Amino acid sequence: MADITELDALSLSRAIREKKLSCQETMCAYLRRIEKTNPAVNAIVSLRPQDKLLNVAKEYDELLARGQYLGWMHGMPQAPKDVTPVRGLLTTYGSPLLRNFLPQADAPAIARMRAAGAIFIGRTNVPEFALGSQTYNSLFGPTRNALDPRLTAGGSSGGAAAALALNLLPVADGSDMMGSLRNPAAFNNVYGMRPSHGRVPSGTPDLFCQQLATEGPMARNIADLATLLRTQAGHLENDPLSMRAALPDEGLERDFKGCRIGWLGDLGGHLAFDPGVLELCEQALKKFDALGARVEAIVAPFSPEQMWDTWLTWRHYLLAGALGVHYADPKRRAQLKPEAIWEIEQGLDMPAARLYGASLARSSLYRAVVQAFEKVDFLVLPAAQVFPFDVEINWPREVGGRPMDTYHRWMEVTILPSLVGCPALAVPAGFNAEGLPAGLQIIGRPGADWPVLQMGRAWEQA
Repeated sequence: MADITELDALSLSRAIREKKLSCQETMCAYLRRIEKTNPAVNAIVSLRPQDKLLNVAKEYDELLARGQYLGWMHGMPQAPKDVTPVRGLLTTYGSPLLRNFLPQADAPAIARMRAAGAIFIGRTNVPEFALGSQTYNSLFGPTRNALDPRLTAGGSSGGAAAALALNLLPVADGSDMMGSLRNPAAFNNVYGMRPSHGRVPSGTPDLFCQQLATEGPMARNIADLATLLRTQAGHLENDPLSMRAALPDEGLERDFKGCRIGWLGDLGGHLAFDPGVLELCEQALKKFDALGARVEAIVAPFSPEQMWDTWLTWRHYLLAGALGVHYADPKRRAQLKPEAIWEIEQGLDMPAARLYGASLARSSLYRAVVQAFEKVDFLVLPAAQVFPFDVEINWPREVGGRPMDTYHRWMEVTILPSLVGCPALAVPAGFNAEGLPAGLQIIGRPGADWPVLQMGRAWEQA
């Protein structure tokens, strides 16, 4: 049974459909794996009782016996990220304010995973309200790195990444505002993709302004990742900004000879890096050469300083709106972590002129990036500015000798795709001399999710 958890998701799917494995055998194997491994990393929280899960797995076996096959995730254990609503499943957002919250409906991506046959066994751990790229909270504690439990798993999809890397889940869902699918993928040596904005319907209360965060897939290989994205993606009539164009019906194999790669590096010295991160990423760029692609360092066609100011304005505005109800009540405010309070206070009395200026700056950034894609096929950046750090540290106060003036400045490298809505795939870049992992972001033009996945597949093979 231990071998079941080592199968990739598509192989597991085929084995269940062909009845070479039962859903009960699969569930039992994963629960044993979780029981043995999860205590050391704390990736999965709010695990449902074993007897109930085995009963559900039995029901799924009975469906299959009657010829009712739900989809490629039939009987597959899943633990959605603990900020994504799942009908009837505890959803805490990592906050004591919501320790007993049971949503009445699924988020769109979750509903599609449920329809494809997934069995929801619990949750993957998050930072409080998914704020910060370090997964810890006062309810469940920290999630530890899959490669070294002394270190952080990153975040905010840190629980998902660590669970995936340790075979506690076959694939995993996550969400990404400021690298939350990309940073933990890099820290745990797996793949994580932030899709184009609108590729996966949001299901958030605000359908028009909340364009920085999106849900997306994580996996141990590109084929599994692409299959989960196909499940999550697709237009939703009550989400006006969700994409109407479907993902193309084609394979992942593609020839990249002559492909042009634009390496943005440290944005002309603007970004601070831990010693060795940039060098490791630049060494990894040689894999593109092996594919016949041409890599060239390019100057960012925008002002990094203005991009950061634009990011802060939008983030403050959105978080003050989303979390302001907790701040307004002094008793609830006292239970918010300091970083959440800071974000809210920065946005509460924001002048309309500042927000409008940030919208204009974001529009200019979009046009500059689209123009850059006339000269290159993909842009590439590091997936994180630091290596995984001590899990007891809330966030790095200094990177590369430079002080970090906010709790998330050390993840500034991730904000370009988030502001522009480009698809960005985090791929493993290798390890330093101490065995610490780094990753790269492969960024495509808006809407070009499938070409990014095809490049990821070629990278994986290289």
